[in-house]
Amino acid sequence: MKREKARSIDRTTVDLGETDMSHTSQFGLLRQRRFAPFFWTQFFGAANDNVFKVAFTALVTYQTALFAGVDAKTAAFVISAIFILPFVLFSATSGQLSDKFDKSRVMRFVKSLEIAIMLLGGAGFLLHDVWLLYAGTFMMGVHSTLFGPVKYAYLPQQLNERELVGGNGMIEMGTFVAILIGTIVGGELADLGSNGPAIVAGVCLGIAVVGRIVVSFVPAAPSDQPDLAINWNPFTETWRNLKLAKRDRAVFLSLLGISWLWFFGATFLTSFFNFAKDVLGGDPQVVTLLLAIFSIGIGSGSLLCEKLSRGKVEIGLVPFGSIGMTVFAVDLWFASHALHPAGAGGASLVGAIAFVIGSADRLAHWHVMIDLFLLALFGGLYSVPLYAMIQSRSAPSHRARIIAANNILNSLFMIVSSLMAIALFSFGFTIPELFLTVGLLNAVVAAYIYSLVPEFLMRFLAWLLVSTFYRIRTTGIEHIPAEGPALLVCNHVSFVDAVIVMGESPRPIRFVMDLGIFKAPVLAWLFKAVGAIGIASAKTDPATFAKANALIDGALRDGELVCIFPEGRITDTGELYPFRQGAARIVERNAVPVVPMALRGLWGSWFSRKSGRAFRTLPRPLKEGLVSRLELMVGRALPPAGVDAAMLQAEVAELRGAVR
Repeated sequence: MKREKARSIDRTTVDLGETDMSHTSQFGLLRQRRFAPFFWTQFFGAANDNVFKVAFTALVTYQTALFAGVDAKTAAFVISAIFILPFVLFSATSGQLSDKFDKSRVMRFVKSLEIAIMLLGGAGFLLHDVWLLYAGTFMMGVHSTLFGPVKYAYLPQQLNERELVGGNGMIEMGTFVAILIGTIVGGELADLGSNGPAIVAGVCLGIAVVGRIVVSFVPAAPSDQPDLAINWNPFTETWRNLKLAKRDRAVFLSLLGISWLWFFGATFLTSFFNFAKDVLGGDPQVVTLLLAIFSIGIGSGSLLCEKLSRGKVEIGLVPFGSIGMTVFAVDLWFASHALHPAGAGGASLVGAIAFVIGSADRLAHWHVMIDLFLLALFGGLYSVPLYAMIQSRSAPSHRARIIAANNILNSLFMIVSSLMAIALFSFGFTIPELFLTVGLLNAVVAAYIYSLVPEFLMRFLAWLLVSTFYRIRTTGIEHIPAEGPALLVCNHVSFVDAVIVMGESPRPIRFVMDLGIFKAPVLAWLFKAVGAIGIASAKTDPATFAKANALIDGALRDGELVCIFPEGRITDTGELYPFRQGAARIVERNAVPVVPMALRGLWGSWFSRKSGRAFRTLPRPLKEGLVSRLELMVGRALPPAGVDAAMLQAEVAELRGAVR
């Protein structure tokens, strides 16, 4: 780790091109006992879920005659709804169990239960008894319901904040690889003819036994609230968990965002069987191919998150992900319409190889596959930051119950997705039209969530700015307090200073800005939405000045971060202007720590006033052909006593050094 020689203080360096040795890489976690046994426990559980469900769904779709009283067209949605129902009924209870008991103990119980469930489901396969298989599906839902809260509560207990995004990415990647393997195995076993059901039963039981062996190596994960009194009433506890989640608006809306992803994904995944058969003219191998592409896409997006977020919880990726989900869902509708009419509903169904290279519609088939891969990849970019944000911002004492609330919402959304699909089919919708509907709904839901929590959109703009124009290095970010109030002071070099500081901060910030900029056309609503505070001088507008100071004091009393640019204007020379006394007066009224910061490398950029006015020259990447470097230097927090303008200017000047 590099250290700045000019100041003898400890700092953490984050760079797109550098390795931070203070935390283990996401793949390195697989060599550590605190993560590896848990990873494989989750992996085998997800694989078994999908071997069971896919084999069951494939059998009732393609060999309907074996199962009396089954409607092949809606069977996949019925199976999905039955699997999800336990999440609605028992998530609240499972969240309490995960908070009360050692998490490794809960995992071992769940994996023992899985063996019993596979014995029940296996009997259903052997006897061709659809009701036993429905019961097995319901119990596998119970198994996953119990495991869900402990899974996401375990990670932040074992990983530090710098490892959390990578760890979540590995779990998401592993889960979807397991789904891929389970899908392939389940589909292939279901296609083995008369022996298929018996082999499925044996494989599912074997995977459950392996999972129980692996979970015995998961290290102890002590309870965060061992004295918690269990409320066994699922309805009152469900309501209590939802109220608990609503305490933090951003966390609760993140839960809704994840639940919408499950609505979105469940619609696609559950439709693949009929999409392959009725639209693409494919046999079960094509179903497996589609599910494999989707799973690889989700896994790729999940792993890509750590690279794009530079190891931090970067919620700016969430809008980026949602945009891609809508674009490729809509394009999938166009791709489906490019198919030759004979490509679906023909007398014979094509296999995977013919689908990819041997069909007259192969170009349209490739279009479909690319859309599915990219749609899923953007789904991975969307989901991982949301999970990491929930984990990092939830109190450890009730983190598992927050995850339980998430599972409740997820399950409700997935059940609604199944009901919506069945309803739309009853009105004559085709599967491509269902995909188009969900893709357009995704845009509406995303816009609604981002209007309620503009932090997502602002972080997206910050991430896009830095990723497009700059290669940024942040030093000393750990000096920003993890919780509680603080006043941040920074030099003012360009029109994007606030965006860059906000993008690098681990916490939301209330920025104090000149009233003229605050009321700028188009941008005014965004500044208000993110909680910025417009201020004018006491001489020119005393009422606005007083109101701004009241808002600043209120934010600090509420434990928020407030950032002020004490120069009062953007530099015209690249040098620091004299600091005004505003920051010192704020600290006089509010005894909070002051964190000095300095931006380096923005002078001369498209957003600075080096050429007299900003935005007159070409952006550096276009002008110079290279991505520009900039740095955000964060100094140690200063105690409030004795803080004045001269002291703050000296601190910021020392952090900035000679680099402008």
